[in-house]
Amino acid sequence: MVFSSLNFILIFFPIFFIFYYATPDRYKNYTLLIGSLAFYFVGTINAPYHFVLLIACMIVDYLVGLGIERFRRYKKTLLIAGIVFHLICLCTFKYAGFVIGELGKISDSINLTTDIILPIGISFYTFQGISYLVDVYRVTVQAEKSLLCYCVYISMFEQLIAGPIVTYGLVQYDLEKRNIWIEDALKGFATFIFGLGLKVLLANPLGKLWSQSLAIGFESISTPLAWMSVIAYSFQIYFDFFGYSLMAIGLGKMLGFELPINFNHPYTSLTMTEFWRRWHITLGSWFREYVYIPLGGSKKGAGRTVLNLLIVWLLTGIWHGAGYNFVLWGFMLFLIIFIEKFFIGKFLTEHRTIGHIYMILLIPLSWAVFAVTDFSQLVVLFTRLFPFFGQSAWSVFRYDYLKYLELYYPFLIIGVLFSTKLPYKLLKRVKSKIVITVFLAAIFLASLYCMYQGLDDPFLYFRF
Repeated sequence: MVFSSLNFILIFFPIFFIFYYATPDRYKNYTLLIGSLAFYFVGTINAPYHFVLLIACMIVDYLVGLGIERFRRYKKTLLIAGIVFHLICLCTFKYAGFVIGELGKISDSINLTTDIILPIGISFYTFQGISYLVDVYRVTVQAEKSLLCYCVYISMFEQLIAGPIVTYGLVQYDLEKRNIWIEDALKGFATFIFGLGLKVLLANPLGKLWSQSLAIGFESISTPLAWMSVIAYSFQIYFDFFGYSLMAIGLGKMLGFELPINFNHPYTSLTMTEFWRRWHITLGSWFREYVYIPLGGSKKGAGRTVLNLLIVWLLTGIWHGAGYNFVLWGFMLFLIIFIEKFFIGKFLTEHRTIGHIYMILLIPLSWAVFAVTDFSQLVVLFTRLFPFFGQSAWSVFRYDYLKYLELYYPFLIIGVLFSTKLPYKLLKRVKSKIVITVFLAAIFLASLYCMYQGLDDPFLYFRF
């Protein structure tokens, strides 16, 4: 069950919130936990052991956290054990199938099954569990004494599947007691609707252009259509994940929680370094706090800084998926950020026009590496993007791009516009509640209609 589905919006959403708001404050955590577990159970109905895994992870974290706080003499051993438990679970479900498949290609004697289904949300709740154990170890937070509160922290349905990655310290007080005001609930619902619109009305249509290019085959499309396709994918993944994050933040506000922002107009960045401070902010913060800084950060000389950056970006790539393209993507980001840090970053920041042109070219190219898992097809795509490598710029259908430009140019223009700060500044200036209500109602109804027509594609980050 996804947020951008009729089942969620017309069934789960109203039923859950009626019960949640009717529940006395001191029992709200019970309602939230039951609702969240029901939400996750529906998503794992075809693989119930995924549901059991989530329960097991929550119980292990809770017990290990108490152990770290109580048995200080063994706290490091307990921390390592807790982290290893999480990593074993993550690697088994996320990477074992890929590794076994690759070994099978090397040797015919290896004939093991690779039909391992990735549990939804495991990448996110694994990182939250690890951050909790590390924070208890560091005495940044106290171990949660209530199993109920800890399970609510991990399983809250609004952020369980695809974030934002919420550290325990951000919500520990709200878990105990939270005030839910009508005004905040309405603002949360408005944020949810806006995120829904970005997903259904913008990300999904743009995704169709990328899907159609895949179906045609990169070798059969022209250079203009190849560029249109990677740009469309760049906007799709942004508005898909940005939309989800806004929906999660809006739901969190309706529940009485302040979830952290996950995006800050990343496509207006001047460097890739700045881009990754603005994109998936909670993931970047997690790697900085729990990997980069513990490794020494930038305080142990240039050589160690480069090594630490390499480790972080390779892990960032691998975290997103099991595939050589993710390793290549992570290494590519490392190289770009390394060059920016030691050579061109300051120049790009000072010369904004050049910085924007640099990022306009670099963003879609980086997402192309991210999106295409087959290296041979990735090579073909780049020969279409850069035909001076020996390929013609034109396909068999010389003007194929005109057909797709006519279909998708409104979405591409809106994508460009909404990737800037301008429309959000304009919306903030609107003081009329009637205008805002009509605007949101139009988005909501249009989204419902598109979902009714079957345009409710899953969120891209559910795969990672």
